[in-house]
Amino acid sequence: MKIVTRYVLGELLLVFGLTLAAMTVFMILLGVALEAAKQGLGPEPILRLVPYVMPNALRFAVPAAILFAACAVYGRMAAANEIIAVKTMGVSPMAIFWPGFTLAFAVSLAAVWLNDLAASWGREGIQRVVLESVEQIVYGTLRTHRSYRASDRLAITVRRVDGRRLIQPTITTQDAEGRTTTITASEAELRGRPEANSLTLRLWDSVIETGGRGKLTWPGMFEHDIPLRDATKGGDKSKHPTDYALKQIPLEVDSQRRLMDEQAQSMAADAACQLMMGEFTALAGPEWEARHLSIRQQEGRLYRLMSEPWRRWANGFSCFFFVWVGAPLAARLRNSDMMSTFGLVFLPILVVYYPLMQFGVDQAKTGALPPYCVWSGNVILSVVGVLLLRPVIRQ
Repeated sequence: MKIVTRYVLGELLLVFGLTLAAMTVFMILLGVALEAAKQGLGPEPILRLVPYVMPNALRFAVPAAILFAACAVYGRMAAANEIIAVKTMGVSPMAIFWPGFTLAFAVSLAAVWLNDLAASWGREGIQRVVLESVEQIVYGTLRTHRSYRASDRLAITVRRVDGRRLIQPTITTQDAEGRTTTITASEAELRGRPEANSLTLRLWDSVIETGGRGKLTWPGMFEHDIPLRDATKGGDKSKHPTDYALKQIPLEVDSQRRLMDEQAQSMAADAACQLMMGEFTALAGPEWEARHLSIRQQEGRLYRLMSEPWRRWANGFSCFFFVWVGAPLAARLRNSDMMSTFGLVFLPILVVYYPLMQFGVDQAKTGALPPYCVWSGNVILSVVGVLLLRPVIRQ
């Protein structure tokens, strides 16, 4: 029995390792190198990005690789009648399946860690490298497309780029209050300042227009600093729930609840004062509408924070439930063609699992369903796996 276990485990590890390596390299080449080169990044920033992108690439590659390994190994063993041979020896077929399930469980734990690493360390590292390379990115994009846009915060168009000189640029910026400033100049230069999280524009012979309140002509040279929103907006509170490490989320949930309690108490006190003073119309004014909207936004953030740990664990343990379904189904298909078996197994998973999980995530984020509903796809796969495994063991 130990020989069978070692044999199956060795086959699974070999196929899983080769598949994972190939898929990860493919994702990094397509997802990092091509996109970074398209944005004008040189080899040095691209190489710096690779370690931070690796966890994100692995968290997508690992579930597919472990499922492919299970389909390939168990499908080939069934086609070669190796499972029947094990039964004739008086050994339970579970001796063949347990190595796959154990490996999938261990890989699931690693996948949870990769999800956490990609969301915290990986994303922060990518933002840091991009921030430090923002000057190179902007110049590369302007040389290629003659325009650059960073959401609605910054937009630059130029007639042409001559070395570091931007010829006849038009720069449009927007501050936190939504006021737009448009600057046209005869020429300009860019300089990234990662230590200050900003981009400095040096302009010559400029015309400045702010929010339609008139124009200002500025002969000669002047410098204009543009803070980069992703790095400066709101500090830690601006972070999306998906940006926190798992160990940080409980603390952030408590902080969010305290913030909501303080806001609710402040609103209750203000409402009581206005009622006592007879200011009934003020309670239906735009100020209170804005405060109610803020409360709803805070509730939405709290629901997203509460659902995030459940989502990461469910994502990670998709590896186990993929193998739980894929191994017995591949054994029943008895097909030695690895790609055909993988396609036949993965298609139902793609059609059933991911829509169910996304439905649970969407409902949990709004508070319509409790956070553990993100496991609905995994629960369905566990039931299907049991129904598929029982006939294989009994036959």
